[in-house]
Amino acid sequence: MTQSSCVDMTDHQAEISRLEAELDIRDQLVQQLSQELFRLVKSNAGFVPQSEDLAEHQIEMNALREQLRGIEKQIDFYQASLTEKDAEISQLRQTVEALTDRSRMLEQVVQELPEVYRQKFADRLLSVKQRVAELQREKLQLQAELQSVTYRLALRSRRSQRLELPSLSPSDEQPVSLPSFSHA
Repeated sequence: MTQSSCVDMTDHQAEISRLEAELDIRDQLVQQLSQELFRLVKSNAGFVPQSEDLAEHQIEMNALREQLRGIEKQIDFYQASLTEKDAEISQLRQTVEALTDRSRMLEQVVQELPEVYRQKFADRLLSVKQRVAELQREKLQLQAELQSVTYRLALRSRRSQRLELPSLSPSDEQPVSLPSFSHA
């Protein structure tokens, strides 16, 4: 939108410059006409025109007045057009200023975003680190308890597992048979 408004402003400025140039030309023509009228009136002041010359002179004066009215209308039109263009330019400048301010604000927000996200990430990471530390302490405690329980179970199982060996005492009348490894 900024690009098109810049192009529009350039077009408007070119149009205003062209209208001002035309207005200057019109002003010069009006000035020349008034000077010519003044010169004619002054040169004819001592001259008593005949009725024919007077009628012709009156026609010329009417024609010049019509031209002058036409030029005045054009000047009024161009002045109204310039006023309208000035108002439009003023509005466009305000729009450009508002958009520039908004753009600056958005740029600032974009520049601050990495820091905001870093801070939020650090906050979240802190809670995760705390939870991990908690879980590691719990893990160590559980491992210690497991080792303790394993050790106690091992002691119990050694006590309860006594090897029952056949007695080799001479009082037994039956000979003890030992397994043979001949099949192995």
